[in-house]
Amino acid sequence: MGILYLVATPIGNLEDFSPRAERILREAHLIAAEDTRVTGKLLAHFKISTPQTSYFDHNKANKENRILAALAEGDVALVSDAGTPGINDPGYELVRAAIDAGHKISPIPGASAPIAALVASGLATDSFLYLGYLPRKKKERRDKLAEVKNLPYTLIFFETPHRLLKSLVDIEEVLGNRELAIAREMTKMYEDFFRGNVSAARVFFEGRGPRGEFVLVVDAFHQKNVKWTEANLNIAIEAGIAEGESPSALAKRLAKESGWARRNIYKRISLIK
Repeated sequence: MGILYLVATPIGNLEDFSPRAERILREAHLIAAEDTRVTGKLLAHFKISTPQTSYFDHNKANKENRILAALAEGDVALVSDAGTPGINDPGYELVRAAIDAGHKISPIPGASAPIAALVASGLATDSFLYLGYLPRKKKERRDKLAEVKNLPYTLIFFETPHRLLKSLVDIEEVLGNRELAIAREMTKMYEDFFRGNVSAARVFFEGRGPRGEFVLVVDAFHQKNVKWTEANLNIAIEAGIAEGESPSALAKRLAKESGWARRNIYKRISLIK
C-alpha cells in the first residue's frame, strides 16, 4: 500500500525547499495539490514531471476516492500552495480517510507561516493557539475574538490586506491594546515585521496601505493578581493543611496565588492549625 506524504513547500523563498521534499515529489505516483497552477510553477522550477490532481475545499468530496485509489497503486504527495499542508486547507480530511483505509502517513517538514511568525514575534512560544483567518463579517469576527479573550495563550491569526485595519480595530476593542507582532512577506525580499501594541499597529498601517498576506501574533491574556477574600484564603489554607503541605511551603505558594503577604498567611496558618 502506498504512503501519503505531507510535503511542506516554500512560503516565498525557493531555497527553503528541502532535498528530501524534492525527492518525494519526484518519486511519488501522484501529487494532490491545492492549486495545480501554483504547484506547477514549483515543479517546473525543479524539473519535476510527476502528474498532479487538484484537491481543495470545493472538490474534496469528488477527489477523495480518486486519491485513495492512487494510494492503492503507489505513494501520493499532498501539498498546499505554500507551507505545510493540512493547515488552513482540507488536507486533514484526506489524512483521516487515508488512515481509515490503512495507509501510512509521513510528514515531510518544512516551512509553516504561523510557526515562522510566532518564533520571530518576541512573544511567548510555549503555549499558543492558531485560529486561521478571522471571519470576514464584523459581528462574527468580534464573536470569535470574544471566545478567546481570556485564554492564556499567544494567539495567531491570518489576515488579508483589505481586512487588516478592520481586524486591528476589533482586536483592540475586544482583546484590548495588547502587544502583537505582524509578519508580512516572510522569507521574501520585502519581509517585514511590525512589533508593538495594537493601537500603534493601526497608526502604522493606516499610513502605508497594507499589501501582501499577514500573520498576526497577539499576546496572551494575563490574569491580574486580584486579592482573594479572607474566606477564600482560609479555605485554601485548610485544604493545604489537610494535604500535609508544610506551613512554610503553603504560605509561599498562597502568597503567589492570593495577593496576600506571606507573613500574614503564615500567621493564619498557625491560628488554623
